[in-house]
Amino acid sequence: MIAPAENLGGGRGRREKPNHFSIPDLFPTSTPTASTAPVSDKFAGTDNPRYLRAIHAMLKRSQTREHLDRAAGCSNGPDLVADLRRRGLEVPCQRIPAFDRDGKEVRIGVYSLTDADRRKIHAWLSRRQKGHSEIAFVATVFGACLALAWAAETIVRGLA
Repeated sequence: MIAPAENLGGGRGRREKPNHFSIPDLFPTSTPTASTAPVSDKFAGTDNPRYLRAIHAMLKRSQTREHLDRAAGCSNGPDLVADLRRRGLEVPCQRIPAFDRDGKEVRIGVYSLTDADRRKIHAWLSRRQKGHSEIAFVATVFGACLALAWAAETIVRGLA
């Protein structure tokens, strides 16, 4: 038999554990968590295929962590999102109540892009596309110069 804690001198002894299941949820509505990463006015962009797949998925709709892992092809979505935040996106995470496979209530993370994130991504895509078109133009001009040089050399050889 175990004596109550107040009878054991000095307040030491076995104490009952609090029942966490009886504590009501004080914040039942979902709220976005604040990001600790500094947010810039510009998205630095990326060529990383995982980041591009994650951005593409979030442009379509909000993604749970599990869906983001699957879409990006990674196993650590929160780290991928942290990298995107370091590159200038906000990508807030909303915690929404759900139940796991054992029936326990949990709060899953849902990542989404803000309107500002979408504007940054579209501006980066237009800059990127403009850069690619300039590279394509330079390559075309360079190819044309090579073709002219080859044609001129062929003509000179034919005359000689």
